[in-house]
Amino acid sequence: MEYRLLGRTGIRVSPLCLGCMNFGGPTPKDEAITMIHDALDAGINFLDTANMYVQGESERVVGQALSGGRREKVILATKVHFPQSDDPNDRGNSRRHILKAVEDSLKRLKTDWIDLYQIHRPVFEIPQDETLRTLDDLIRQGKVRYIGCSTFPAWMVMEALSISERFGLAPYVTEQPPYNLLDRRIENELIPLAIRYNLGLLPWSPLAMGLLAGRYQDGDQFPKDSRASRIGSWAADRVNSRAIQKAAKITRIASECKLTSSQLALLWVKDQPGITSPIIGPRTSDQLKDALAILNMQLDPEISQRLDKLIPPGSAVADFHNTSGWVKMKLYV
Repeated sequence: MEYRLLGRTGIRVSPLCLGCMNFGGPTPKDEAITMIHDALDAGINFLDTANMYVQGESERVVGQALSGGRREKVILATKVHFPQSDDPNDRGNSRRHILKAVEDSLKRLKTDWIDLYQIHRPVFEIPQDETLRTLDDLIRQGKVRYIGCSTFPAWMVMEALSISERFGLAPYVTEQPPYNLLDRRIENELIPLAIRYNLGLLPWSPLAMGLLAGRYQDGDQFPKDSRASRIGSWAADRVNSRAIQKAAKITRIASECKLTSSQLALLWVKDQPGITSPIIGPRTSDQLKDALAILNMQLDPEISQRLDKLIPPGSAVADFHNTSGWVKMKLYV
């Protein structure tokens, strides 16, 4: 298997990252632990979770799964930002919140260190140097090895890199953006920035929340166990008739390649320029097996060109930035 450098660091990660958002709910704990072990056995060495996932239960499940000597071989990532209680200071990217949140995550994960600690969303009300100085302190204390951000605008990533350079602080080494065949907008600014400054990109929702797995046939009727039906309007807003039509055409191309539509969609993201490790978020063992099958595959350039004609580079037919908090433009589809 090809293990890729994580941005400007010296560590190597698998070309797929196991996202643990579903673990502990809706995926039961025992099944989730089995799935984590299966992924590790298949060569995955990169796990991503967050303190907000299932109110911290995801981190607890991951911590239990990595006990018994497995932790040392895993690159473990988690995130901080979203509210943890009704306390107005128990959220965001302030020094106070980060210092408390990291201790809570370490306890739930049953570990002494976090390999990649990420700021889950940007905050515009406070200067970034407060956040970056706090993260730098955590690295100096040995509680965190590297830092990253998630769903930041490209200009804010660049600002953070400049602040770190100016003050001698540890820089972000990764950014975790939404990226899939239905929303390619990060190709306009973020991917060129990442390539220029050797920033690792860890795309979330490479299957477009199941749209690219063929799960949605009608924009008004969602499968009962789908994410759009479970989570609410912000997820359902990403599903529209044009996106469903494009996804159907991608399914036909996948069939010609003897792949499932989800495998083609994931393979495409994995092999795009600047991408380090797409985050898969399986809910079931079958979904995990489907994703693992493409670990050692490479995308045919001719197929990539066909997909570019279907959905041109830099464009979008579904809005996966609708929870970013900073994208104001609405897609008209």
